[in-house]
Amino acid sequence: MTTLTPADADKILHDNFAPWVLALGLTVQETGERYAVLRLPWSDTLARDGGGLSGQALMAAADTATVIAISAARGAYGPMTTVQQSTSFQRPVVGADVLIDVRITKLGKRMAFADITMTPEGGQEPAAKASTVYALLG
Repeated sequence: MTTLTPADADKILHDNFAPWVLALGLTVQETGERYAVLRLPWSDTLARDGGGLSGQALMAAADTATVIAISAARGAYGPMTTVQQSTSFQRPVVGADVLIDVRITKLGKRMAFADITMTPEGGQEPAAKASTVYALLG
């Protein structure tokens, strides 16, 4: 199976997501057989009171990045939908891009499972971790 290139994955992102998701500015940094890494650029418009990146932005980034990782694992984009997402926030992100690292832990015919680590660029400790479950529809 052919693994998607980051350019292929960026095209999937731009062809299949709503304008408000694209407004997050996500870019695909890496793709592999069972993973993808996306960058969520820092933006004051995504900050909440106190100056930290909003949890909603991180959750949307994790959900979106999971679609890219599943597409990379399958070799192409296909219809899918989120069944479950659980996110734990561990520390604030202030003034830094966030790297969204998605690892597919199980890829079945109808379901996919992933673990996501969200780390501020240059940081060692994650700002948040998530797990997702997707139904594969096509």
